[in-house]
Amino acid sequence: MTLTIIGAGSMAKAIADGLKEQYDLEFVARDTSKYASLQEAYHAKIYPLEGFDITDKTIILAVKPYALESVGKQLQGTAATLYSVLAGSTIESLRHHIPTQNVVRIMPNVAAKFGASTSVMTGDGSKRQEAETIFSAIGETFWVDSEKEVDIATAIAGSGPALLTLVAEAMMDGLVKEGMKRADAIGITNSLFKGFAPLIASNHPAVIKDSVMSPGGTTAAAYAVLEERAVRSSFIKAVGAAFKVTQK
Repeated sequence: MTLTIIGAGSMAKAIADGLKEQYDLEFVARDTSKYASLQEAYHAKIYPLEGFDITDKTIILAVKPYALESVGKQLQGTAATLYSVLAGSTIESLRHHIPTQNVVRIMPNVAAKFGASTSVMTGDGSKRQEAETIFSAIGETFWVDSEKEVDIATAIAGSGPALLTLVAEAMMDGLVKEGMKRADAIGITNSLFKGFAPLIASNHPAVIKDSVMSPGGTTAAAYAVLEERAVRSSFIKAVGAAFKVTQK
């Protein structure tokens, strides 16, 4: 199966990195300076955007949301299926700008590069199985019932890696502040995140917290400071703020 990726930015390449072992890829890109690097990295055919015929092709649209209209004007034909990773771009808007028989909206993240993306999706139910098969190559997939749920999930599925880097960097800086070498602080924090993945996958967060927190201990002291600073509330509000952006 050949997948046509429209776009050549960080998200497009992260998805391509996850897909390249299982699918034949071709790229449609506006920036000709990227052609050589794309060909070398993915052994893919590269086509200019202007006048590209999408007839009967399976498209992964990975451009900036603001570019949807201009990209649509330069394409020709009608796609078989359009998989869009554009945050906030509705199925109605996608159909309006890019003729296609089927549409599925996907919200993955840059961990696709390592086959570890979280991809939330919805759209034409007839393409659910194909969508889950394709995007399971870049990580876990979650099919939801509505576009609103995709937009809500954007804060975690899409923006989540950036939010977690804030936590990770703060932890590293906290260790350094108390006197630890930077290299050790980075290594210890990275190890924590690596070990946390299987832990959170098999336990409710409250269970993990209660199993670690001893009366009057270090975890209780640290947790109390985070609660005093409204860290939990701030993260809840951050999810809401991200969702609001998708509704503009």
